[in-house]
Amino acid sequence: MASIVGTIPKPVHMVEGGTLRVGNSRVSLDSVVYEFNRGEDAAAIQRNFDTLSLAEVHAAIAYYLHNKASVDEYLERRRIDFERRRAENHAQEPNRLMREKILARKNGLDPDWKK
Repeated sequence: MASIVGTIPKPVHMVEGGTLRVGNSRVSLDSVVYEFNRGEDAAAIQRNFDTLSLAEVHAAIAYYLHNKASVDEYLERRRIDFERRRAENHAQEPNRLMREKILARKNGLDPDWKK
Protein backbone atom coordinates (compact mmCIF):
# COMPACT_ATOMS: atom_id res chain seq x y z
CA MET A 1 0.00 0.00 0.00
CA ALA A 2 1.33 3.42 -0.95
CA SER A 3 1.54 6.08 1.68
CA ILE A 4 1.07 9.80 1.14
CA VAL A 5 4.06 11.80 2.26
CA GLY A 6 2.45 15.23 2.18
CA THR A 7 0.34 17.62 0.23
CA ILE A 8 1.20 20.65 -1.82
CA PRO A 9 -0.47 23.80 -0.48
CA LYS A 10 -2.57 25.95 -2.76
CA PRO A 11 -0.05 28.19 -4.57
CA VAL A 12 -2.34 31.20 -5.09
CA HIS A 13 -5.35 32.64 -3.29
CA MET A 14 -7.63 35.57 -4.04
CA VAL A 15 -8.12 38.27 -1.42
CA GLU A 16 -10.88 40.82 -1.08
CA GLY A 17 -10.65 43.22 -3.99
CA GLY A 18 -9.76 40.46 -6.45
CA THR A 19 -5.97 40.43 -6.07
CA LEU A 20 -4.22 37.08 -6.39
CA ARG A 21 -1.62 36.50 -3.64
CA VAL A 22 1.09 33.85 -3.49
CA GLY A 23 0.96 31.28 -0.69
CA ASN A 24 0.06 32.79 2.66
CA SER A 25 1.90 36.02 1.89
CA ARG A 26 0.89 39.49 0.75
CA VAL A 27 3.05 39.14 -2.38
CA SER A 28 0.89 39.45 -5.48
CA LEU A 29 1.02 36.91 -8.26
CA ASP A 30 1.48 39.95 -10.53
CA SER A 31 4.86 40.64 -8.91
CA VAL A 32 6.14 37.09 -9.29
CA VAL A 33 4.93 36.81 -12.91
CA TYR A 34 6.44 40.19 -13.80
CA GLU A 35 9.85 39.10 -12.46
CA PHE A 36 9.57 35.69 -14.14
CA ASN A 37 8.70 37.28 -17.49
CA ARG A 38 11.71 39.60 -17.11
CA GLY A 39 13.88 36.48 -17.06
CA GLU A 40 14.48 36.12 -13.32
CA ASP A 41 14.82 32.57 -12.03
CA ALA A 42 12.95 31.28 -8.99
CA ALA A 43 15.90 31.82 -6.63
CA ALA A 44 16.26 35.47 -7.67
CA ILE A 45 12.52 36.01 -7.28
CA GLN A 46 12.66 34.46 -3.81
CA ARG A 47 15.51 36.81 -2.84
CA ASN A 48 13.40 39.78 -4.01
CA PHE A 49 10.38 38.58 -2.03
CA ASP A 50 11.91 37.05 1.07
CA THR A 51 8.52 36.37 2.69
CA LEU A 52 8.10 33.61 0.09
CA SER A 53 9.80 30.27 0.26
CA LEU A 54 11.53 28.93 -2.81
CA ALA A 55 8.81 26.25 -3.02
CA GLU A 56 6.10 28.95 -3.04
CA VAL A 57 7.87 30.77 -5.88
CA HIS A 58 8.15 27.56 -7.90
CA ALA A 59 4.48 26.80 -7.19
CA ALA A 60 3.43 30.31 -8.30
CA ILE A 61 5.45 29.99 -11.51
CA ALA A 62 3.93 26.55 -12.17
CA TYR A 63 0.45 27.98 -11.52
CA TYR A 64 1.17 30.74 -14.03
CA LEU A 65 2.49 28.36 -16.67
CA HIS A 66 -0.46 25.98 -16.26
CA ASN A 67 -2.97 28.84 -16.41
CA LYS A 68 -1.09 31.25 -18.67
CA ALA A 69 -4.04 32.45 -20.76
CA SER A 70 -6.29 33.18 -17.78
CA VAL A 71 -3.48 34.75 -15.71
CA ASP A 72 -2.41 36.93 -18.66
CA GLU A 73 -6.05 38.00 -19.03
CA TYR A 74 -6.20 38.77 -15.28
CA LEU A 75 -2.97 40.81 -15.52
CA GLU A 76 -4.32 42.76 -18.49
CA ARG A 77 -7.55 43.57 -16.59
CA ARG A 78 -5.44 44.75 -13.64
CA ARG A 79 -3.29 46.92 -15.93
CA ILE A 80 -6.37 48.51 -17.51
CA ASP A 81 -7.91 49.13 -14.09
CA PHE A 82 -4.65 50.69 -12.86
CA GLU A 83 -4.49 53.00 -15.88
CA ARG A 84 -8.14 54.01 -15.39
CA ARG A 85 -7.60 54.80 -11.69
CA ARG A 86 -4.43 56.73 -12.47
CA ALA A 87 -6.25 58.82 -15.08
CA GLU A 88 -9.06 59.50 -12.59
CA ASN A 89 -6.55 60.58 -9.96
CA HIS A 90 -4.79 62.91 -12.38
CA ALA A 91 -8.11 64.44 -13.37
CA GLN A 92 -9.00 65.39 -9.80
CA GLU A 93 -8.70 69.14 -9.31
CA PRO A 94 -6.82 69.14 -5.95
CA ASN A 95 -4.15 66.83 -7.34
CA ARG A 96 -3.72 68.95 -10.45
CA LEU A 97 -3.35 72.12 -8.39
CA MET A 98 -0.84 70.49 -6.06
CA ARG A 99 1.22 69.23 -9.01
CA GLU A 100 1.22 72.71 -10.54
CA LYS A 101 2.33 74.22 -7.23
CA ILE A 102 5.13 71.68 -6.81
CA LEU A 103 6.34 72.26 -10.38
CA ALA A 104 6.23 76.04 -9.85
CA ARG A 105 8.33 75.67 -6.69
CA LYS A 106 10.73 73.32 -8.42
CA ASN A 107 11.19 75.77 -11.29
CA GLY A 108 11.46 78.81 -9.00
CA LEU A 109 8.21 80.32 -10.25
CA ASP A 110 6.26 80.33 -6.96
CA PRO A 111 6.63 83.78 -5.34
CA ASP A 112 5.35 82.45 -1.98
CA TRP A 113 8.07 79.80 -1.73
CA LYS A 114 11.31 80.62 0.05
CA LYS A 115 14.19 78.22 -0.42
